[in-house]
Amino acid sequence: MPLSEALLPEFDQEMAHTRRTIERVPEDRLGWKPHEKSPTMLWLAGHLATLPLWGVVTIEKDSIDLAAPMPRPPEPGTRQELLEAFDRNAAAARALIAGATDERLLQPWSLLMAGRTVFTLPRIAVLRTMVMNHLIHHRAQLCVYLRLNDVAVPAIYGPSADEAAM
Repeated sequence: MPLSEALLPEFDQEMAHTRRTIERVPEDRLGWKPHEKSPTMLWLAGHLATLPLWGVVTIEKDSIDLAAPMPRPPEPGTRQELLEAFDRNAAAARALIAGATDERLLQPWSLLMAGRTVFTLPRIAVLRTMVMNHLIHHRAQLCVYLRLNDVAVPAIYGPSADEAAM
């Protein structure tokens, strides 16, 4: 079985769970944050909406330098815009993962900071860590934001206090 075929079911599941979480973001609380050091709910949901683009970068480029100027995607301002951006970005990443050969997925990819290598991993490992695990981490943060705002938290890996069935 090609590596992409082994990775896609996990990718699809995590993207579906993330979309369900973004769907719950209350538009009247976009500026809310739990602490002065925390990002706003809009920033966090926007980060989730754009994180799948890292999958595109991982497949298309050999590295990225975080210190280099990068074009910023438009920042969504409504729940609908968040969902549209997420759907577009997840679909783009999925298409590239589906078309990636094992050879491509095993080639090294590097994260740089001002020309210095932070890490180098096979692309498939970057997809798991910097794309999916990173997304899962921030999705969990958003679930805490939802809980603190009395918004039903979706069942993800098992029932939540708000949803018994998955």
